Amino acid sequence: MTSRRRVVLWRHGRTSWNAESRFQGTTDIPLDDVGVAQAERAARDLATLGPHRIVASDLDRARATAQILADLVGLEVSTDPELRETFAGSWQGLVRDEIAERDGEVFGQWAAGADVRPGGGETRTEVAARVAAAVRRHVEDLPPGGTVVIATHGGAARAGIGELLGLPIEHWTALGGLVNCAWSVLEEQSDSRWRLVEHNARSLPEDVVGDEA
Repeated sequence: MTSRRRVVLWRHGRTSWNAESRFQGTTDIPLDDVGVAQAERAARDLATLGPHRIVASDLDRARATAQILADLVGLEVSTDPELRETFAGSWQGLVRDEIAERDGEVFGQWAAGADVRPGGGETRTEVAARVAAAVRRHVEDLPPGGTVVIATHGGAARAGIGELLGLPIEHWTALGGLVNCAWSVLEEQSDSRWRLVEHNARSLPEDVVGDEA
């Protein structure tokens, strides 16, 4: 396919809290049966990329998602707490209506993309900095054309993508959220910058021919 190194940022499968639209943050909630099935289906596609490395957030839902792929391709999963979801303090465990009732002003700002502290937790730029740094670290010794699959979380992935692409934070909301077990693919450019070649995908990336045509 390509000699350029790739990063696949893969959101974990569904949990019971996802199904209830409950803010998980760093709460360690396992996959539900639907989430396991989602991960099994996605792993069959991602396995065809021949990943060189699989890394996961140390939260169970991401680690279990990654393990399903690892079992298919014969790799081990390494974990990295820097790939965790946003810590959302007092919002964790609440549904959106409860958050809006208790902390409406900050919730409105957060929902609009402002760099505020959800529930007194982490800002988006703080999350972006740690996730992007982790991605760069896990890419460092990949061979040309190598692929690392990183199982992480929706908010963490979007913030990390915004940072890796060098987008101003006010443009991060232009990146749609990742659905459970969808992925985004970043490809390293010759000037060491990154290009987003797939986003919120459930298909495999292909080389682009004549993308200006």
